[in-house]
Order: sequence, then structure tokens, then C-alpha cells
Amino acid sequence: MGKIESQLATAEVGHYINGAVQAGASGRYGDVFNPATGELARKVAFANVAEVDAAVSAANAAFPAWADTPPIRRARVIFKFLELMNQHKDALAAIITSEHGKVFTDAQGEVSRGIDVVEFACGIPQLLKGDYTDQVSTGIDNWTMRQPLGVVAGVTPFNFPCMVPAWMFPVAIACGNAFILKPSPTDPSASLLMADLWKQAGLPDGIFSVVQGDKVAVDALLAHPDVKAVSFVGSTPIANYIYETGAKNGKRVQALGGAKNHMVVMPDADIEQTVDALIGSAYGSAGERCMAISVAVLVGDVAEKILPKLIERTKTLQIKNGMELDAEMGPIVTAAALSRITGYIDDGVKAGAKLLVDGRGFKASGFEAGYWLGGTLFDHVTADMKIYKEEIFGPVLSCVRVPDFAAAVSLVNSHEFGNGVSCFTRDGNVAREFARRIEVGMVGINVPIPVPMAWHGFGGWKRSLFGDMHAYGEEGVRFYTKQKSVMQRWPESIGQGAEFVMPTAK
Repeated sequence: MGKIESQLATAEVGHYINGAVQAGASGRYGDVFNPATGELARKVAFANVAEVDAAVSAANAAFPAWADTPPIRRARVIFKFLELMNQHKDALAAIITSEHGKVFTDAQGEVSRGIDVVEFACGIPQLLKGDYTDQVSTGIDNWTMRQPLGVVAGVTPFNFPCMVPAWMFPVAIACGNAFILKPSPTDPSASLLMADLWKQAGLPDGIFSVVQGDKVAVDALLAHPDVKAVSFVGSTPIANYIYETGAKNGKRVQALGGAKNHMVVMPDADIEQTVDALIGSAYGSAGERCMAISVAVLVGDVAEKILPKLIERTKTLQIKNGMELDAEMGPIVTAAALSRITGYIDDGVKAGAKLLVDGRGFKASGFEAGYWLGGTLFDHVTADMKIYKEEIFGPVLSCVRVPDFAAAVSLVNSHEFGNGVSCFTRDGNVAREFARRIEVGMVGINVPIPVPMAWHGFGGWKRSLFGDMHAYGEEGVRFYTKQKSVMQRWPESIGQGAEFVMPTAK
């Protein structure tokens, strides 16, 4: 067991500032529970403004030397971090399962997707190459370069405590920035293990920091003049707040918000494949994914073919402690989240939706005190219902019936969120038209969860994204750097006399 892993067995999760774990000084703490048992696992320190200032100060001091480090040497540190992440994949996954509740195999998948971005960032020497034009005008050459911003911060959600931070910090650090992570207080321990791996990889102290906490820490980062950019993933109201507050304080902001992801099922879709896709995407990770499918749009007569199989599969989900390897779904992350989700189910029943499978009251054998909810399935949901309009973020699948393809596209495009969407069909023309006409940032054709790979970038449309640039990939490189254009001429090529007109190509 490594140093950080052994510290996770202790009562307090602290901060990581200037290359060392630090106990909290504010006297404020949050509770970290094991969702499967309902037991208090440990406390997490909540940073005050002075602790955030200390992290920013250490990052600011370390930044100039790291920014001046040649990209190939930065890449070598990231390659070592990549190696260590692969070595500790299962340890990270176990920590995630113990605090989040998602099944261990799903947690392994989360870590793997985060590792993909680390691997992408290893190519930073190529990614930072600029453009060059010889002789843009007589005796003048012009080139562009991309330079790091300085100290940047990431505020990340509970549902992916490894993957979502890894959308941000590998690219930011590879570009030459110093990065401060403010993880979710619900499952904060993975952040310290990753900090320790950065230390082992040879990253200079101060380049990667972790400040645990709540709104106090977030607001301190948003207000600090030395923090140049903030990345965020979470709910739309908070994304909107962070975008507005960060912009007001002169920062570059990338804020990914909520979702209501639809799967359009055409009458010609393969029924068995579609049922598999719906079950996995709606109930995987207990629906606590920003890319989870929460609405099945059933076109024409396909509802009668698919619903009996959906009912059967939803009722027979293997819902267990996530460390049991045959588990398909684990508990809900917190008692508060469980209460919120069951409230949505209550509201759907009152609104007149037909409850086909009711997950309320489910308890996992031997873990009765945990935060359990079974898979829940609604039919005859309409666009005016709360369970359709709002993000539930739980294992609740709503089925909406529409007469044809045009109605399905109109339904999806009318929603305020535009994060992810999928269409299941055998018709190539339908697939092409769907991909072109749908107003959503990430589209799957017979792919239920179309999360782009590390080199393509992640981001939604409409109220699912505040800001101009998507996460990771080349979009991430652009977000974490600023372009500089250089024009150069030497004395031997300069003519005589002052020029009073706008320079033009000569």
C-alpha cells in the first residue's frame, strides 16, 4: 500500500498543496459515506480562502519554470504518469467504488477513459506546433505559437472522480500550465491518489494541487486574480453561475452543464440490440452519468415490440454492492440523491405517466442500510411532465411515444439540453438525416453513449455547455493556451522613411 493509499484509511481527506498532503485548517468538514453500507467512511476537509490562496501561490511560483520546460521534457513526465496510472488502475477503481458506489468494472472503465486523455497529452510536442509563413510580405515572415495561460483550475463532479478531472489536468499540464483541482466532496479520495502519482512521475511541486471543499473554495478560485481559466462539469445552474462569475472576473471559462439524453428508436431497429443498449445506458452507474440515456423516444409501432423486453430486463437487473463482480448496478451515491430521485418518481406517477417498473423500496441483501433504488421504467411520458423536462440523474428511464421520425427530431431539438443523443436504426438515410438535423453536441448512431475518444473532444450544445470550447482533445489544447502571432523583419530588408498607411503585402 502506497503512502496516499494508506492515508485514505485514516479519518480525514486533506488538501494537496506544493507537493504535500495538508490537513484542513478551516475547521469545516464534509462527510464521506460508503453508499453500499450507508456508513460514514471518513471526513473531507473544506478549504477556506487562505488555503486556496496558498495553493494558487504555490502554483504561480512553480509555473514559470514549468512553462519554460521544453514540451518534449514535459511529455516525458506525462509518460511516466501514464505508466503509473495504468499500474494503479484497480486501486483507483476500488477507491471510486467505495465512495461513489458504481460497480467495480464500471469504475475500471472510468479510469481507462481518463488514462486515454493522459495518453493523448503525451503527444503535446506535436499538438503545440504553430504555423509559419515565409515571405508574407517583402522581407517579412509570420508565425504563430501557443503559450500556456498560467494557473488554471478545474471544478469536477461526483459521478466521475477520476475521468472528468483527467479530461482537464493532463492537457493543461502538458501545455505548460499549473493546475488546481477542486474535486467533489462526495468522493474526494481519488484526487489524492492521482496527486501522489504525479509526484512519483517527477512533476514539480506546485504544478498539480488539490483543494477540497465546497462553494467557499470554488468562489475563491473564481475571484482569485492569478487564476486565468476555470473548467467545470456539473449541473446547468452551477455551470451558468461559474461561467458568469468567471467571465465577470476576466477568466476564460469552460462550463459543461446538465443533460437529458434521448435515444430515438426507429421501427426498423434491431430490438435485442436496442434493449441491451437502453438497459446499459439508462441503468449503468445507476443513471448517474451526464451521458446516460434517460428518455427512449419510441417511433411508430416499435413500443409494442420493445417494452415487454425492457420491463423484463429492468426487473432482473443485478443490483448489488459494486465490489461484487457480477453486479450490474450499485447504490445511489448519497441519501440526499436517493431522496431527490424518488421524489421525481412520485411526481411522474402524479403527473399521469404509467409506471411499468417501480424501483422504490429495493434493498440489497446484506446491505439494507445502503442507498438503494431499483431500475425504474415509465411509459406514456409527455413533454410537459417534470420527469421529462428535468435531469433526474438516477436509474429512471422515461418512454415517450411519437408517430414518426420528424416528430422524434422535433421533440429532441425542442429540449433545453443538447448534450448527447442516439438513434437506433438500420436505415442509412435516416441515420444521415438524424446526424445532420439533430441539435445536440454528441450523436450516436446505434451507439447509446457517444462519448468521443480523447483526441476528438467532449461537449454539448444549448444549456449543456457554457463557453466556446469543448473538453480535452485539440479543443482542450486551445482552451489551455493562448495564440501569439509574430511578424519578423531584419534591418537589411527595411526601406527608408516612415510609413503612415496600414501595412499591406508588397
